[in-house]
Amino acid sequence: MSANAPAGRVLSGMRPTGALHIGNYHGALANWIELQYQYECYFFVADWHALTTDYEDTSRLPGHIHEMLIDWLAAGINPGVATVFVQSHVPEHAELHLLLSMITPLGWLERVPTYKDQQAELKEKDLATYGFLGYPLLQSADILIYRPAYVPVGEDQVAHVEITREIARRFNHIYGREPDFEAKAEKATKSLGGRMATQYRQLRREFQQAGSQGALEKARALVLGNNRITVADRERLLGWLEGGGVAVLPEPQVLLTKSPKVPGTDGRKMSKSYGNTIGLREDPDSVAKKLKTMQTDPARVRRSDPGDPDKCPVFDLHRIYSDEATQAWAAHGCRTASIGCLECKKPLIDKVVEFVEGMRRRAQEFEDNPELVQRILVEGGEKARAAARDTMDEVRRVMHLRGKL
Repeated sequence: MSANAPAGRVLSGMRPTGALHIGNYHGALANWIELQYQYECYFFVADWHALTTDYEDTSRLPGHIHEMLIDWLAAGINPGVATVFVQSHVPEHAELHLLLSMITPLGWLERVPTYKDQQAELKEKDLATYGFLGYPLLQSADILIYRPAYVPVGEDQVAHVEITREIARRFNHIYGREPDFEAKAEKATKSLGGRMATQYRQLRREFQQAGSQGALEKARALVLGNNRITVADRERLLGWLEGGGVAVLPEPQVLLTKSPKVPGTDGRKMSKSYGNTIGLREDPDSVAKKLKTMQTDPARVRRSDPGDPDKCPVFDLHRIYSDEATQAWAAHGCRTASIGCLECKKPLIDKVVEFVEGMRRRAQEFEDNPELVQRILVEGGEKARAAARDTMDEVRRVMHLRGKL
C-alpha cells in the first residue's frame, strides 16, 4: 500500500511582509498565475514563518496578511481554481512539524545554508531561538502535509527543497517499512560480508545523522556493486539506507520556474530591506520619480559616454517590460551614446506606470469588498484543512498515535 501524491498538485507560500513589490510579482506571482491553470495549486500565506525573525512585534502582521492577499488577487491569483489560505488557519501544519521534529537530526537543520547567512545579515535581531533554527523543518511540514507532486522554485532555491525530500525519506524509512523490515535489512547487511557490512553501517549512519550526500552515494555504490546478495536484499539495503517501504509522505519534485532578474532602484536586487523597491500598488508619480533617478551603467558619467546595457539595471527592467523593438532601440542608443539615460528610461516608465495603475485599479475592487476576501480565506482554509487532515490521519496511523482511549 502506498499513499501517493495527488497527480499534479503544486504547493507554494510566501511570508507576509505587507504590500508586495514588482520583484515579488516577477519572481513568484507571475509563475503562480500560470501554474494555477496547469496544476492543482495550493498557495498559502506563511504567517508562522514571519515569526521566525519578527517575533518581537507582531502588531502589524494582520495588516501585512491583508495587504499581501489583495496583491495576490489583484495580480491574478484565481481562488476559483487555486486554493488560497493562511498557514495558521490550518493547525495540522504545527502538528506535523512537531512529529517531524522527533525524527530530524539536529545537524540537518544546522547545515541549511541560510541558517548562518541570515544570522549574519540580521545581527540586530536575537535569532538564537528554536523557531529560527527549525524554520526549514516547518517549511518541510508545510509542503509534505499536502503531499504535492511539485514545489515551484528558481534555480537558486533547489537546495531548499532537498531537506524536505530527505525528511520525507527518513520518515518513510522509519514508519513505512514492510513487516520485520529492520530484521530483514540487518540480515541483508550481514550478507555483504564483514568488512563491507561495517562500511555500509558507517556510511548509513553518516547519511542518517548528518545528511552526507557523499556517504549516501558511496553506500549506494557499495550495495549495487555487490553481486553476492539477492535482488530482494539489494532492494532492502537501498530502502533501509534511503527510507524505502510505504511512501506515507511522498518526496516532492522541484518544478523549475522562470525568475528574471529584477533590480532595485539602486542597482542591487529589489528588496524591502534595501529600501529600493517599486510597490505593486505604488502611487504612479512616485514610481516615475524613482525610475527617473534609478542607477544606470556607472560608465555613463556624461551624456556623450557610451554604455553597456548588460551592466545597466535599467536595461534589466527593459527586458521585462519592453517589447523587442524598444529593447533594440535602448541597447543601440546606450552603446552609441545616441540617447541619454533619461531618454532611455521614458518608455520604460510609461510601461511600469501602466502596470502599476492596472494593479491599483484591480486591487480597489477587493479593498472595497473585505467580506469577499474573508470568504475566499474561509473557503480556502476549509479545503486546505481537509487535505491536511487526510495526511495527518495516515501519519498518526503509521506512528500508532490513533489508538482507542
